[in-house]
Amino acid sequence: MKHGKKYLNAVNMIDKTKLYDVNEALEACIKTATAKFDETVELHVRLGVDSRHADQQVRGAVVLPHGTGRKVRVLVFAKGDAAKAAEAAGAEYVGAEDMVAKIQNEGFMDFDVVIATPDMMGVVGRLGKVLGPRGLMPNPKAGTVTPDVGKAVTDAKAGKIEYRLDKTNIIHCPIGKVSFGVEKLADNFNTLMDAIIKAKPAAAKGQYIKSCVVASTMGPGIRINPAKLGNN
Repeated sequence: MKHGKKYLNAVNMIDKTKLYDVNEALEACIKTATAKFDETVELHVRLGVDSRHADQQVRGAVVLPHGTGRKVRVLVFAKGDAAKAAEAAGAEYVGAEDMVAKIQNEGFMDFDVVIATPDMMGVVGRLGKVLGPRGLMPNPKAGTVTPDVGKAVTDAKAGKIEYRLDKTNIIHCPIGKVSFGVEKLADNFNTLMDAIIKAKPAAAKGQYIKSCVVASTMGPGIRINPAKLGNN
């Protein structure tokens, strides 16, 4: 892949042989973000587990103290009082079978988070092939299958993010925008890392956090020293 001049200049500002402290890495991440828009800062954590085994899955959700810096559009599958609670909490879209039809027949996908009451999962299940590959399928572990949809919508709007392993045992998550500055990004980083560390499976052996990298949308990856991240 051929990179542009700005990216190459940013790479030259980073010591590729160094393992940075968290604040140092975030400072470098901000410094190397040269795009004209407010770049997202992303965290990529490779874990010493095998996601092919059910007892080594790492998945959950956490509310970042400063949010992600982006507007979150929420779709809720609910009926009756739960639907009213979702609307009152600010959900952009609330429905049931009608929303399933809209997604299946019209290709409607103008949402970022999907929440459902437990009794609606039979209906939502019809969308497995659409929502699943996009990581949008509601899940109890992520708090997106719940009778309290009002709270779930409020949390999603406040900056709740879901973390989960991909097939290469890496977690990819946004932790804010470059404009947040080091302090707010560090708060978000530490909140997410604490959650990932607490989610360590009992079956995981050896070094849990293999590598940790932060990068802005258009910037190079900056490696953080995993030895300083509760790596037990």
